Amino acid sequence: MPRVLITPVQFSDPDAAYFRSLPEAGMELVFPKDQRYTGDPAALARELAGIDAAIASTEPYTAEVLGASNLRVVARTGVGYDSIDVPAATANKTLVTITPGAVDVSVAETTLALIFAVYRDVVARDREARSGVWKRQAMPRLAGKTLGIVGLGRIGKTVARLAKGVHLQVIAHDPFADETAATEASVQLMDVDDLLRAADIVSLHTPCTPETANFIRQETLAMMKADAVLINTGRGGLVNEDDLYRAMCDGHLLGAALDVFHQEPTPTDNPLLSLPNVVAAPHTAGLDHQSQIDMPRIAAECVARLYRGDWPEGCVINASLRDTWTWDR
Repeated sequence: MPRVLITPVQFSDPDAAYFRSLPEAGMELVFPKDQRYTGDPAALARELAGIDAAIASTEPYTAEVLGASNLRVVARTGVGYDSIDVPAATANKTLVTITPGAVDVSVAETTLALIFAVYRDVVARDREARSGVWKRQAMPRLAGKTLGIVGLGRIGKTVARLAKGVHLQVIAHDPFADETAATEASVQLMDVDDLLRAADIVSLHTPCTPETANFIRQETLAMMKADAVLINTGRGGLVNEDDLYRAMCDGHLLGAALDVFHQEPTPTDNPLLSLPNVVAAPHTAGLDHQSQIDMPRIAAECVARLYRGDWPEGCVINASLRDTWTWDR
């Protein structure tokens, strides 16, 4: 009987309905013996002994971990997969799947919440009121500002739709975007440099790849308006944190809101956390009650379908294996 390891601690209920498809397909659910595997490849490799598929979070599926395993599928709960060495997975004949659509609304809502948090200075005002400080300081009006979305995929499009509802102008950069769909959504596509110069708010919704790593750095920060706002609910690797810190210390940018960091959990001595105009969150943009149901359900369905020989269209990252992959090695 194939064994499926469920690594995300928030999905540790063996009786949860979202895993029903796995035992129905004749598969056994397995949960980690030691939760300390999270950031340790060696510990993760030990958990994967005798495992055929994994319902995964952000733990490191390195080339070494994948090469030492017998994994047929790594099913990521969410849409980011930068913690998985996809070329190594492909070489190992291990499919990598994601859960498209499960987190779109949650991330989009969080993005808008973070924008408001910066523009209305929500966190500082809460702290001031609790401490008896009554500054009543005015902040810029958000309505009419220009939101620049980097990455107009499912999440980026959902952000654009919500942003229109609060009277933001929306521009976007995505070399793979559907121009017709963008036009129908009243989103203007433009070159990335032009977007950085025009946007009052830059929101990142692109995967972290060798091409996009450190997208926000000294050179791109210099293109942004002095009173612009940076929002990152994508991946920590998209932002050079040292460059962002220096730019903000120099008074460049009205503020930043970061749901993701290079190291997670980010150290409490991360200099960015010392800045009053930085809003931080613990990588929770994609989490709400509904996504907590949809992510493991879709991930489990991907594994069950692949075991039955049914390809989960739109969910497989290394789809180049489609014609040659089989469950049995």
